[in-house]
Amino acid sequence: MKMKTRMNWLILLLFTIISCSEESPEVNETDGETGEEIEDTTLSLVDSKATEDTKALYANLWEVQQSGTMFGHHDDLIYGRNWYTENGRSDIKDVVGDYPAVFSVDVAEIMDDRSNGSDLNDDRIRTIKEARSRGEVIIANMHLNNPLTGGDSWDNSSNIVAKEILTDGSTTQVKYVGWLDKLAEFANNLKDSNGELIPIIFRPFHEHTQTWSWWGRSATTQTEFVQLWKFTIDYLKDSKDVHNFIYAISPQLDQAGSKDSFLFRWPGDDYVDFIGMDSYHGTNTSAFSTNLRNLTLLSQEKMMPCGVTETGVEGIRYADGTPIDDYWTNEIGIPLAGKEISMIVLWRNKYDPDQNGHHYFAPFEGEATTENFVDFYEMSHILFSNDLPNMYGMPNNIKVE
Repeated sequence: MKMKTRMNWLILLLFTIISCSEESPEVNETDGETGEEIEDTTLSLVDSKATEDTKALYANLWEVQQSGTMFGHHDDLIYGRNWYTENGRSDIKDVVGDYPAVFSVDVAEIMDDRSNGSDLNDDRIRTIKEARSRGEVIIANMHLNNPLTGGDSWDNSSNIVAKEILTDGSTTQVKYVGWLDKLAEFANNLKDSNGELIPIIFRPFHEHTQTWSWWGRSATTQTEFVQLWKFTIDYLKDSKDVHNFIYAISPQLDQAGSKDSFLFRWPGDDYVDFIGMDSYHGTNTSAFSTNLRNLTLLSQEKMMPCGVTETGVEGIRYADGTPIDDYWTNEIGIPLAGKEISMIVLWRNKYDPDQNGHHYFAPFEGEATTENFVDFYEMSHILFSNDLPNMYGMPNNIKVE
């Protein structure tokens, strides 16, 4: 009897061990080369109700910058140097046969008093959907008109615009909130072919370190800017249920700065998802490299992905008009090597078929630096559309809260 009882106990013990083993959580992945366990990375979004696609994109922004940098171009799919609103067209694709990995657009004309008269808003929506269909990343800024004076975004003539927006019931606040309502309607109706909301990296009040905008440092105080930032984000996510935005801040640094330079009027870690940098440093490669290093360090410290959200040299030429023949490899590609930067976005190519000026920042067919751009395209750490992983599928070992 005792032997049978002992045997039954052993069988029960063995069954328990097997059952516990089957129900235990899976262990983390291991590195294929070292065999070491890969620990989970946890990231946090400003919006706790962000859509699953938005969380996946955010995780992939973090993941991709560990090994490469996505190339982007503003308005690239809407118009180019010699063409306007042609479906599937891109100056970049004309040069290298591939689209940019990042498509940058301006949503101001969707929001403010120009919204009913803009001839490009339908094309903005069309091209955003087109970029998403290829798995590319969309980032949006806003050159928003001045809601107090009626001027444009560069009208910094009044230093009470932010104050008026923040004054409950003011005429300026009512107008500004109405503009946010239109942005929310746009965002909440922006869906891919599967009916899912398209995530947008949204960077309001860009270049706030400078003086030229009505939200810039000469027209607002630190407290006003921070309150304006928080008011805008809270209204979109809490009042209007916009849950497909990743919120990016983008100070402009042209000269070499410090890590703290990126924290000018920082609204707090719980109000920023992505650390951007607008950089019009020309060919000051040393300053650019210094700022890239500091941006990388801050990104790692705050566990937020980062990127160069605007850059370029107008006309890709020196002051004397000579083309910068090695601009793409030497001034962009090499400084980015070894830096953990998710993207670099070049400013637009103005539609100018008569070549009356040189307001362009990326190559196009026949432009003088195209050969060097092909070399840049072939650099292993520079990513274009065809190089992208699934940016909208959650990667392993990353959690987003």
